[in-house]
Amino acid sequence: MKAYIFPGQGAQFVGMGKDLYDQSVQARELFEKANDILGFRITDIMFNGTDEDLKQTKVTQPAIFLHSVILAKTLGNRFQPEMVAGHSLGEFSALVSADALSFEDGLRLVAARANAMQKACEIQPSTMAAILGLDDYTVEEICHRISNVVVPANYNCPGQLVISGTIAGVDEACEKLLAAGAKRALKLNVGGAFHSPLMELAKVELEAAIVATEIKSPVCPVYQNIDAKPYTDPQSIKANLISQLTGPVRWTQTMQRMLQDGATSFTEVGPGNVLQGLVKKVDRGVKTESAAL
Repeated sequence: MKAYIFPGQGAQFVGMGKDLYDQSVQARELFEKANDILGFRITDIMFNGTDEDLKQTKVTQPAIFLHSVILAKTLGNRFQPEMVAGHSLGEFSALVSADALSFEDGLRLVAARANAMQKACEIQPSTMAAILGLDDYTVEEICHRISNVVVPANYNCPGQLVISGTIAGVDEACEKLLAAGAKRALKLNVGGAFHSPLMELAKVELEAAIVATEIKSPVCPVYQNIDAKPYTDPQSIKANLISQLTGPVRWTQTMQRMLQDGATSFTEVGPGNVLQGLVKKVDRGVKTESAAL
């Protein structure tokens, strides 16, 4: 079975999507529609901006979404997924690409999500860190024993778990996890504590937007971050999208479940190839590739 996977925040780079814009009339029309919906020319930042401009959450998220979704649409008949999943933000790209969400509604939700998350970050200084070379259980147990807010946020692959929380909580956790045998504890250059209880304000704001948006049954199962299970029911998909902001991204478990359910190849749709590397950490023998125009 052919699986398509969609990247999240961190995959962005200056120049992303320009080849699509230059080579495809369909892509150009969608990018221009996105500029109108957003009320600013995001294409100028994507194609010619600075790394700092592109790193702002309110720009990064719609930029990655647009690159992924427009690339999927330009593939035409070559895009025939039997299962899809997206890492964090990428879940929205997966839903649009699987026809559960319209392009316009997907972009509006992503913009609302990005703005809500940026506001939450400004209210509560917070951060994330990647913990390498330690088993998930040990990371979970140590985070649980720390009084400041710090939780497992991204289960990226075996031996790589990202934690999220207050600056004091993440600093204390890093110190204790290194003492427990972690090979590295790398603070990430992010705006805040994504996928943690500190995103509760953003979750409340986004929930209203998701509830008001039409979501249809996708053309194939969508494996969602919150529990790594496949969904086709619109109400379940909505509930899982809302929970995703404060819950962990179970990407390791998602890859394992897709393989268990028959995935034989994974095509990454969007900027970069980070997800292909994570898939290989789960199963070195499985075929992976990047989608191309």
